[in-house]
Amino acid sequence: MNGQKEVYDILNMLKIPFDYYEHPPAPTIEEAVKYWKDLDAAHCKNIFFRNHKGNRHYLVILDHRQALNIRDLEQRLKQGKLSFASEKRLQKYLGLKPGSVSPFGLINDTENHVHVFIDKNLLDAEKISFHPNLNTASLVIPVEGFLNYLQWTGNTYEFLSLY
Repeated sequence: MNGQKEVYDILNMLKIPFDYYEHPPAPTIEEAVKYWKDLDAAHCKNIFFRNHKGNRHYLVILDHRQALNIRDLEQRLKQGKLSFASEKRLQKYLGLKPGSVSPFGLINDTENHVHVFIDKNLLDAEKISFHPNLNTASLVIPVEGFLNYLQWTGNTYEFLSLY
């Protein structure tokens, strides 16, 4: 249930142009950088968290070169300690496997459970790239198109300075 075909169908339905780039599996940023070098886009790191009670889940999106200050995010949320969500939770809420985390997984979050935090500096980019719910490809879309996609999902989201 990763929804790769659905991603393309939704982008086409929303009239969001995209460029598809196939590459060997890239489950980590370190591996993906090898295949991004010729792509003209801001490449994103996507991190899936849960709060300490396990009743709230967050997808954090930032430039792949930036480090996230998790403690700062915890203090802003006032939800206690954040931890990486388990493989089981990743599958339940985003329909994804580890190493393929992407905001395109929100198509599987039919109850809009996941809240999205986006580094506001990504708004300065013209294009942005993500895995299309599997780590053997990258999709490059205009930032404006990404914002249209987020509106379509119905998930709540906000822009923050994340580092």
